[in-house]
Amino acid sequence: MTPVTAPLVQAVDLAKTFDVSAPWLNRVIEGKPRQLLHAVDGVSFEIERGKTLALVGESGCGKSTVARLLVGLYEPTRGGLTFDGQDAHAAFKTPAGLALRRRVQMIFQDPYASLNPRWLVEDIVGEPLREHRIITEAAALRARVGELLESVGLSAQDMAKYPHQFSGGQRQRISIARALATEPEFLVCDEPTSALDVSVQAQVLNIMKDLQRTRSLTYLFISHNLAVVRHVSDEVGVMYLGRLVEVAPKQELFDRPRHPYTRMLLDAIPKMHDTGRARTPVQGEVPNPLNPPAGCSFHPRCPHANERCKTERPALLSLGGVKIACHAVEEQRI
Repeated sequence: MTPVTAPLVQAVDLAKTFDVSAPWLNRVIEGKPRQLLHAVDGVSFEIERGKTLALVGESGCGKSTVARLLVGLYEPTRGGLTFDGQDAHAAFKTPAGLALRRRVQMIFQDPYASLNPRWLVEDIVGEPLREHRIITEAAALRARVGELLESVGLSAQDMAKYPHQFSGGQRQRISIARALATEPEFLVCDEPTSALDVSVQAQVLNIMKDLQRTRSLTYLFISHNLAVVRHVSDEVGVMYLGRLVEVAPKQELFDRPRHPYTRMLLDAIPKMHDTGRARTPVQGEVPNPLNPPAGCSFHPRCPHANERCKTERPALLSLGGVKIACHAVEEQRI
């Protein structure tokens, strides 16, 4: 028997609540209560070493908040995160947290906002090497930055340029080179191709796939583009209003979607062989996250909702190798 290896990343009941209330005096004068936004509300998942978990969902469902929780930019309101067997958020607060941050890096969504426009590329890519004291000698640092740029399809000569001298796809490659500088094991990719043209998206995704293969990287890949998710992921988690509603292996999710929301997302994708068929748009609007519906938060848009769905929140249950939070699936109504 092959030994069962523990997952590299394990999130248990992760939650993040933001206080979005009006200022105290306004609340007193207008008699308004405090307002809390439950951006992430009890998310649990595992990512095996060398694999890719993709998180998908409509804008505002909490995907980027999950990304920031995983790299320690936000502290969770509830729940925990384990990285390679250690409590990540406890470690982030200690001197040992620097060693952990070296192993966990992030590629941000907007390559125009995530690079300092006043720095040369040499300084941008070299900063993690200096901060973590991996290389301190100037000539060795330049040589290493050149290697990193070449590993993502750029030239070593590009280190003497500024970010504004590059296209969007090239800037995202610089971001990837910077993330790879500390030789991390886990990369959190927050919609790294959403700001790029389709042809450039393919180039960046292929680079990321090649890097994963050669460096045994583990990815959390966040996207709202299901075609991209199908290309890069091993497992897919579908998020809705801060909660996971379905987690399944990629092929299983695309071939046999179970949750009504997953079905709705997949129905909205244009298909080459269905050119004559009218596409099914994603029905309804995402509810106000400040005032989410009771019970299952998807029930106002769900064609299979009943009274139980309106009052009782479904738990994420394992059903036939797929994790799913849906009363209708659990009761075999669909």
